[in-house]
Order: sequence, then C-alpha cells, then structure tokens
Amino acid sequence: MQLKQLSLGTRTMQYADYPGSKGTIIAIHGLTGNHKQMHYYAEKLKGDYRVIAVDLRGRGNSSAADENTSLFQHAEDIITLIKELKIEEPLLLGYSMGAFISAVVASEMEDVKGVILLDGAAACTQQQRDIVQPSLSRLSKTYETQEQYIKELKEIYGRLGVTWTDHLKSVAEYETHEVNGHWENKSSEVAIESDFNSFYSFVPEEICSKVTCPVLLVHASGAIGTFPPLFYAEAYDETRKHIEDLENVTSDCNHYTMVFENREEINKAILTFLTKIASKVHNQLL
Repeated sequence: MQLKQLSLGTRTMQYADYPGSKGTIIAIHGLTGNHKQMHYYAEKLKGDYRVIAVDLRGRGNSSAADENTSLFQHAEDIITLIKELKIEEPLLLGYSMGAFISAVVASEMEDVKGVILLDGAAACTQQQRDIVQPSLSRLSKTYETQEQYIKELKEIYGRLGVTWTDHLKSVAEYETHEVNGHWENKSSEVAIESDFNSFYSFVPEEICSKVTCPVLLVHASGAIGTFPPLFYAEAYDETRKHIEDLENVTSDCNHYTMVFENREEINKAILTFLTKIASKVHNQLL
C-alpha cells in the first residue's frame, strides 16, 4: 500500500493505493472517518482488486472541506478523482456517509460497474441525530496529550459496543495532530455537522432511481451499545424500491463493528457480489 496525494485544483486529497488487477474499487469512509476506516475491507480485497481508500476532504491528510460542505460536494470530489486517475468502470465501496456518496456518484456516472453500500444511503430521521451527534463534541476539544484523546475515544467506542484494538489505536493516532502545544482532531466539528446535515437532503427516490449498475446493500441490524441500530430495515424501503438491480444482505453487526471488526459474513457477501459482476461482464463479451 502506498499513500498518495491528488491535486484537485487548489485542494488535495490523500488516498491509500492498494495494488490489484481485476478492477479498481474506490473505498469511501464514514462521517468522521478516514481511509483507515476501510482497512479490513482493503486488506481482504487487495491483490485481486486495486483498492483506493480515500481521505475525504476535511479528514486525515486531505485538505480542508469547503465552507458549505456536504456529501454532494464529496461526491463531486470522488468523480474528479476517478477522472483524474483515469479509472474506467470503477467499483464503489461506501460505508455510512461513504454509502450516500457512492449512491450519488453512481447516479451521475454511467460507467460505474457496481456499488456496495455498507449501512448508508437510507432515509434519515431524528434517530440518527440522537446516536451520532453526542460523539461529535470531541472534534472541537483540545487535549494536553494525544494519549488523552485516545483514552476518550476508547471510552466512546466502548459505549458503542466496539472492542478496542491496535488498529483502532492507529486510527485515533492518524486522526489527531499537535497544534500550538496541544492535541486535537484534524476535522472541524462545524464541517462534520454540515456533512451530517446533508444526509437529510438525500432523497432515495431522486438518487437511487438513477443508479443502473448492480448494487449490494448491507444493513447492520445490531444494537449500538444501549442504542438501537443506526438504521432500521424500513429506513431502506425507498432505497430498495428505486434501485433496479439490488441485492440485500443483513448482518447482526452494528454500524461501527461493521468496519472496526473483520466481518467474514460481509466479506463473503462482497466477494460473491463481485464475482457475479465479473461473470456478467464476461458473458456479455462472449
């Protein structure tokens, strides 16, 4: 894997590039994540597939987000990345906000070969605000040491039912930096909240009806600590209704263990889905 940067005019986007030969998968993380959030999936798919796991702007080592940032602006960044890297027939793997972004990209690009939606691209209600917003305050806080931030994040994830690992520690280290003698998250709480609010502008009927490629939707049905699932199954009713070629899989993981654990049942579903796409393309060429 190599870390690379792409110039987007006056902005930059960092991405991790894992080599592979069967096609290119663009892996897009969630609201407060970065490319490391897609670690387990990239490790599973690399070699067979080239995996490009991005740091969306405002995260990781990419440049800052726009003042009025939204998932739709991030979708335009992904489209620009695909064009600048001259990627033909990309596959999209999006988690949480990354799933919303992937659906928008697929609705605007005819040559997207397939989309994997990991618990996102659903209709949003107050339920998502109640679960997500309490954890965002850490983005505006300052810490005397990086270890203090890591300790707080460990406690947050513990409440969300996530087992702390060395990988999670590396995620925490990557998303923080030292500024004027203190430590803080690299992301702006204002920008992250703007992105989160844009979830509520995602209308499944408008977006999903324009997605013509095969889609795998993976729903995380598990409780998030004492909270319910981020999305109940019915939140996907309109998404399922308006995507013509869709497979639906439900996992008993929760929204966060979906990416912070190596979920073999999801890996199997993804590999089966990718094999079907490859077989379909092969048959069309015969």
